Amino acid sequence: MIQAKDIHKYYDQLHVLKGVDLHIKKGEIVSIVGASGAGKTTLLQILGTLDKPSTTATSSLHINGEDILKMSDKILSKFRNEHLGFIFQFHQLLPEFTALENVCIPAFIGGKEKSATEIEAKRLLEYLGLSHRINHKPSELSGGEQQRVAVARALINKPAVIFADEPSGNLDTVSAENLHQLFFQLRDEFGQTFVIVTHNEELANMADRKLVMVDGLISN
Repeated sequence: MIQAKDIHKYYDQLHVLKGVDLHIKKGEIVSIVGASGAGKTTLLQILGTLDKPSTTATSSLHINGEDILKMSDKILSKFRNEHLGFIFQFHQLLPEFTALENVCIPAFIGGKEKSATEIEAKRLLEYLGLSHRINHKPSELSGGEQQRVAVARALINKPAVIFADEPSGNLDTVSAENLHQLFFQLRDEFGQTFVIVTHNEELANMADRKLVMVDGLISN
């Protein structure tokens, strides 16, 4: 599903990623852990096409068989919208929109039809236990509910890969545990691949594979 080879990233003179090689299989849940500054989020953003690596002659990144580094910005944006989903520590819901409207946004960006999108969004919110909250705005939802809306938003376009950056870092213990279980439930039901950056040891150890980053490289 994801094949990355010799991925580097420089910020001016700071060498953040130092030649990362990575292979993630379809349907696999992979956690990435490591100390702050090890390069975890930078790697996640590059794998998720939100940032570009500092290319070398031997750098490559393929997702679902597509050569990411050779795509134009326009094609890459379309690929990201259609095939990738994102969940962040802070849900980043738009405060002026309801839960239903927030979930629909990626599909509308992708040009999908309104009524079919709303049906799918309601189905996802019901699946996530939020059918009674679809018309509530983020300020009217608990932290756990907001994060589940963000999960539904990440799922609306049926992405092949979901990237999560500290997804439970802003949640209480019970909400975090529920979210962790949800990831595995989604994988089992929909076959999606998850790449999760986390400081939560419980979540990291639940993953099919735990990768440890040290000083810009994967150490295992």
